[in-house]
Amino acid sequence: MSGTRRRRLSEEDRRLWSTVARTVRPLPGRQPESDPEEAAAPETPRGWPVPPPVPRTSQVRTTDGPPRPSTIDRMTRRKLSRGRIGIDASIDLHDMTQERAHGALLAFLRDAHARRLRHVLVITGKGTAAGSGVLRTVVPHWLATPPFASLVSSFDTAGRSHGGDGAIYVKLRRQAR
Repeated sequence: MSGTRRRRLSEEDRRLWSTVARTVRPLPGRQPESDPEEAAAPETPRGWPVPPPVPRTSQVRTTDGPPRPSTIDRMTRRKLSRGRIGIDASIDLHDMTQERAHGALLAFLRDAHARRLRHVLVITGKGTAAGSGVLRTVVPHWLATPPFASLVSSFDTAGRSHGGDGAIYVKLRRQAR
Protein backbone atom coordinates (compact mmCIF):
# COMPACT_ATOMS: atom_id res chain seq x y z
CA MET A 1 0.00 0.00 0.00
CA SER A 2 2.76 2.40 -0.75
CA GLY A 3 1.73 5.88 -1.78
CA THR A 4 -1.63 5.86 0.05
CA ARG A 5 -2.33 8.29 2.85
CA ARG A 6 -4.26 7.29 5.89
CA ARG A 7 -6.67 9.69 7.45
CA ARG A 8 -6.05 10.30 11.14
CA LEU A 9 -9.04 9.95 13.43
CA SER A 10 -10.17 12.95 15.42
CA GLU A 11 -10.53 12.71 19.19
CA GLU A 12 -14.31 12.46 18.79
CA ASP A 13 -13.90 9.57 16.34
CA ARG A 14 -11.57 7.78 18.78
CA ARG A 15 -14.11 8.11 21.60
CA LEU A 16 -16.89 6.85 19.34
CA TRP A 17 -14.73 3.91 18.25
CA SER A 18 -13.93 2.91 21.81
CA THR A 19 -17.64 3.05 22.70
CA VAL A 20 -18.53 0.82 19.76
CA ALA A 21 -15.59 -1.53 20.32
CA ARG A 22 -16.76 -2.23 23.87
CA THR A 23 -20.15 -3.46 22.59
CA VAL A 24 -18.77 -5.80 19.91
CA ARG A 25 -18.09 -9.46 20.55
CA PRO A 26 -15.29 -11.00 18.40
CA LEU A 27 -15.95 -14.09 16.34
CA PRO A 28 -14.81 -17.37 17.87
CA GLY A 29 -11.04 -17.75 17.50
CA ARG A 30 -10.55 -14.06 16.64
CA GLN A 31 -8.96 -11.31 18.69
CA PRO A 32 -10.65 -7.89 18.88
CA GLU A 33 -8.95 -5.06 17.03
CA SER A 34 -7.67 -2.48 19.42
CA ASP A 35 -6.21 0.13 17.05
CA PRO A 36 -8.96 2.45 15.74
CA GLU A 37 -6.58 3.71 13.02
CA GLU A 38 -6.37 0.24 11.44
CA ALA A 39 -10.05 -0.52 11.89
CA ALA A 40 -11.31 2.74 10.37
CA ALA A 41 -13.43 2.09 7.31
CA PRO A 42 -12.08 3.49 4.06
CA GLU A 43 -13.78 6.64 2.88
CA THR A 44 -16.04 6.41 -0.13
CA PRO A 45 -15.02 8.61 -3.05
CA ARG A 46 -16.62 12.02 -3.00
CA GLY A 47 -19.96 12.04 -4.80
CA TRP A 48 -20.50 8.29 -4.55
CA PRO A 49 -23.48 7.23 -2.46
CA VAL A 50 -22.83 4.96 0.47
CA PRO A 51 -24.79 1.74 -0.18
CA PRO A 52 -27.39 0.94 2.47
CA PRO A 53 -26.75 -2.11 4.64
CA VAL A 54 -28.38 -5.27 3.34
CA PRO A 55 -30.78 -6.77 5.87
CA ARG A 56 -29.96 -10.37 6.68
CA THR A 57 -33.52 -11.54 6.11
CA SER A 58 -33.37 -10.64 2.40
CA GLN A 59 -30.45 -13.00 1.86
CA VAL A 60 -32.42 -16.05 2.95
CA ARG A 61 -34.74 -17.46 0.31
CA THR A 62 -37.86 -19.02 1.67
CA THR A 63 -39.92 -21.54 -0.22
CA ASP A 64 -43.29 -20.47 1.14
CA GLY A 65 -45.28 -17.86 -0.70
CA PRO A 66 -44.94 -16.56 -4.24
CA PRO A 67 -41.52 -15.84 -5.74
CA ARG A 68 -40.32 -12.26 -5.42
CA PRO A 69 -40.30 -10.01 -8.49
CA SER A 70 -36.94 -9.20 -10.00
CA THR A 71 -35.67 -6.38 -12.18
CA ILE A 72 -36.77 -6.43 -15.81
CA ASP A 73 -33.95 -7.73 -17.99
CA ARG A 74 -31.95 -5.11 -19.89
CA MET A 75 -33.13 -6.05 -23.39
CA THR A 76 -36.82 -6.01 -22.46
CA ARG A 77 -36.44 -2.67 -20.69
CA ARG A 78 -34.66 -1.21 -23.72
CA LYS A 79 -37.40 -2.46 -26.05
CA LEU A 80 -40.10 -1.02 -23.78
CA SER A 81 -38.43 2.39 -23.56
CA ARG A 82 -37.91 2.54 -27.34
CA GLY A 83 -41.46 1.45 -28.11
CA ARG A 84 -40.53 -1.88 -29.70
CA ILE A 85 -42.63 -3.65 -27.08
CA GLY A 86 -45.97 -1.99 -26.48
CA ILE A 87 -47.32 -0.94 -23.12
CA ASP A 88 -50.61 -2.85 -22.78
CA ALA A 89 -52.16 -0.56 -20.12
CA SER A 90 -51.21 2.17 -17.66
CA ILE A 91 -52.41 3.65 -14.40
CA ASP A 92 -51.74 7.15 -13.07
CA LEU A 93 -51.47 7.35 -9.28
CA HIS A 94 -50.85 11.12 -9.15
CA ASP A 95 -52.58 12.98 -6.30
CA MET A 96 -53.72 9.77 -4.57
CA THR A 97 -53.20 8.96 -0.93
CA GLN A 98 -51.17 5.84 -0.16
CA GLU A 99 -54.28 3.94 0.90
CA ARG A 100 -56.22 4.87 -2.24
CA ALA A 101 -53.21 4.25 -4.51
CA HIS A 102 -52.59 0.83 -2.95
CA GLY A 103 -56.16 -0.28 -3.61
CA ALA A 104 -56.24 1.20 -7.12
CA LEU A 105 -52.91 -0.39 -8.07
CA LEU A 106 -53.91 -3.81 -6.76
CA ALA A 107 -57.26 -3.69 -8.62
CA PHE A 108 -55.49 -2.51 -11.81
CA LEU A 109 -52.87 -5.27 -11.69
CA ARG A 110 -55.46 -7.97 -10.93
CA ASP A 111 -57.56 -6.80 -13.87
CA ALA A 112 -54.55 -6.61 -16.19
CA HIS A 113 -53.41 -10.08 -15.12
CA ALA A 114 -56.91 -11.51 -15.65
CA ARG A 115 -56.95 -9.96 -19.15
CA ARG A 116 -53.57 -11.66 -19.83
CA LEU A 117 -51.75 -8.35 -20.35
CA ARG A 118 -47.97 -8.60 -20.15
CA HIS A 119 -46.42 -5.11 -19.79
CA VAL A 120 -48.05 -2.24 -17.93
CA LEU A 121 -46.91 1.23 -16.86
CA VAL A 122 -47.47 2.56 -13.34
CA ILE A 123 -47.12 6.35 -13.12
CA THR A 124 -46.23 7.45 -9.60
CA GLY A 125 -44.99 10.96 -10.27
CA LYS A 126 -41.61 12.34 -9.29
CA GLY A 127 -42.77 14.13 -6.16
CA THR A 128 -42.19 17.69 -5.07
CA ALA A 129 -39.04 19.71 -5.55
CA ALA A 130 -38.43 19.58 -1.79
CA GLY A 131 -38.16 15.80 -1.68
CA SER A 132 -38.91 12.57 -3.44
CA GLY A 133 -42.52 11.51 -3.82
CA VAL A 134 -44.07 9.15 -1.35
CA LEU A 135 -45.66 6.92 -3.99
CA ARG A 136 -42.44 6.89 -5.99
CA THR A 137 -40.76 5.41 -2.91
CA VAL A 138 -43.41 2.96 -1.69
CA VAL A 139 -44.76 1.47 -4.94
CA PRO A 140 -41.59 -0.62 -5.63
CA HIS A 141 -41.86 -2.00 -2.09
CA TRP A 142 -45.52 -2.87 -2.65
CA LEU A 143 -44.70 -4.67 -5.91
CA ALA A 144 -42.25 -6.94 -4.07
CA THR A 145 -44.70 -7.95 -1.35
CA PRO A 146 -47.88 -10.03 -1.29
CA PRO A 147 -50.43 -9.81 -2.85
CA PHE A 148 -48.64 -7.91 -5.64
CA ALA A 149 -45.74 -10.39 -5.91
CA SER A 150 -48.09 -13.15 -7.10
CA LEU A 151 -49.06 -10.94 -10.07
CA VAL A 152 -45.74 -9.24 -10.88
CA SER A 153 -42.89 -11.03 -12.62
CA SER A 154 -40.49 -8.07 -12.65
CA PHE A 155 -40.39 -4.28 -12.62
CA ASP A 156 -37.98 -1.42 -13.26
CA THR A 157 -37.85 2.35 -13.63
CA ALA A 158 -39.42 3.53 -16.87
CA GLY A 159 -37.49 5.07 -19.73
CA ARG A 160 -37.41 8.82 -20.20
CA SER A 161 -40.11 8.72 -22.90
CA HIS A 162 -42.53 7.06 -20.45
CA GLY A 163 -41.89 9.28 -17.43
CA GLY A 164 -38.40 8.28 -16.27
CA ASP A 165 -38.07 8.20 -12.49
CA GLY A 166 -41.75 9.06 -12.11
CA ALA A 167 -42.98 5.80 -13.66
CA ILE A 168 -42.37 2.06 -13.41
CA TYR A 169 -42.51 -0.66 -16.05
CA VAL A 170 -44.23 -3.74 -14.65
CA LYS A 171 -44.03 -7.14 -16.32
CA LEU A 172 -46.91 -9.36 -15.22
CA ARG A 173 -46.67 -13.09 -14.63
CA ARG A 174 -48.17 -15.44 -17.16
CA GLN A 175 -51.34 -17.18 -16.09
CA ALA A 176 -51.33 -20.91 -15.59
CA ARG A 177 -53.29 -22.63 -18.32
